[in-house]
Amino acid sequence: MKKIMLVAAHPDDELLGSAGTLLLFKKKGYKIKIIFLSDGESSRKVGKKKLYKLINKRKKQAIKISKLCKFEEPVFADFPDNSLDTVPILKIVKFIENEIRKFKPKILITHNENDLNIDHKLAFKAVITSTRPSTKTFIQSIYCFETPSSTENNFSRLKVNFNPNLYFDISKFLNKKIKLLKIYKDEIKTYPHSRSLEGIKVLAKYRGTQIGVKYAEAFYLLRKLYK
Repeated sequence: MKKIMLVAAHPDDELLGSAGTLLLFKKKGYKIKIIFLSDGESSRKVGKKKLYKLINKRKKQAIKISKLCKFEEPVFADFPDNSLDTVPILKIVKFIENEIRKFKPKILITHNENDLNIDHKLAFKAVITSTRPSTKTFIQSIYCFETPSSTENNFSRLKVNFNPNLYFDISKFLNKKIKLLKIYKDEIKTYPHSRSLEGIKVLAKYRGTQIGVKYAEAFYLLRKLYK
């Protein structure tokens, strides 16, 4: 029963926030499955033919990454990009619940609830609804990851900063994380953008200094049930 499910809004989010941690868990013998809610491309203003190619390309990249990491085959909900707020929340919840029933994970990883991106917010909300206590899809542990260029960009008058309380040492996996991110080459920006390869390294180093290791990924442990 060593299984982890990661629910991501878009293909590339799974690597940005959790690649090193997923690789660490995989080395420990966990089965890992990624669920993508949005196609990641349909908000772009391009023709239908071009859009189809972009969506298909992004899917192939996500599948390639799961194969390289020896994860389970990823699942795509194909909801519209940056428009999860136009999809009935119950529809998203039912989709996630169905995947949980089939895979039966003990740990679920998803977005931070206060990210700037609307799809991230809705992914979080759908996950929490899908895994509420006293249901058959209850999950023992839920981790929320940070996404460079979305988590830190929510400049708000409210105190909604990402305050991690769970860290994983990814010093042995950072190089592979960077190599995998290059597969999503169209999503990687140039430095000093936080979603640049250098920016991602800087964040990993910063999180490492907080916990006394060379490189780390940080999470907010939303819930954990000890049995």
